[in-house]
Amino acid sequence: MFTGIVQGVGSIKAIEDHGELRAFSIQLPDGFSTGIEIGASVSVDGVCLTVTAIRSPLLVDFDVVLQSLRITTLADVAVGDNVNLERAAKDGAEIGGHPLSGHVDFTGTILQIVSSSHNRMVRIGVPVEFRRYIFAKGYIAINGCSLTVSETNRDEGWFEIWLIPETRRATTFDLKAVNDKVNIEIDRSTQVVVDTVRESVKETLGQLTEVITRLLADKGLDIEELLTKNIPQLPKK
Repeated sequence: MFTGIVQGVGSIKAIEDHGELRAFSIQLPDGFSTGIEIGASVSVDGVCLTVTAIRSPLLVDFDVVLQSLRITTLADVAVGDNVNLERAAKDGAEIGGHPLSGHVDFTGTILQIVSSSHNRMVRIGVPVEFRRYIFAKGYIAINGCSLTVSETNRDEGWFEIWLIPETRRATTFDLKAVNDKVNIEIDRSTQVVVDTVRESVKETLGQLTEVITRLLADKGLDIEELLTKNIPQLPKK
């Protein structure tokens, strides 16, 4: 498990392909590898990877399987690129962000960036099937960083986050540009609540679900949207 608090920025030093496996050598920031062992879990841009070799205190290898390459941005990184890093949380660790698994759900595309002297707004596109899980003031993980959704528009398929100076300093977000892709992990507790409520309502309505859906549509309303809007946010654990 991870907390979504990025602990440092690493640099891709080498990439090797071995059939359906891709190996990365990543240079770590000073002090990041203290106590690290082969088999340890590290979040790399939000993807949980396992340490496969320790070349030096500052250079560590990871293997990435085909499935992770298919659904994350790790398929597109190149030598010299920077990535967000976080060590796995220890028992009793303070969770300053929110609990993360390191299992990316989808990649979102940056649609817009608005910067000021102290803040940066980033708008990110969301595939249709995941829009129901994203709420204004809810939690989201972007490239392994726990952030709060400021605004969302499910009809247009986007959400916005604001980055404070400390987050910009400690992560790679200032290197991102419009049309870049980022790894997204939705909040698992929110997903469970949304899916449970949706299934409960459909079970209760039974055959009436289709009729009510059509009646709401005639009035310009969407039953999925109504269900999503009325699901409360869970507090951080």
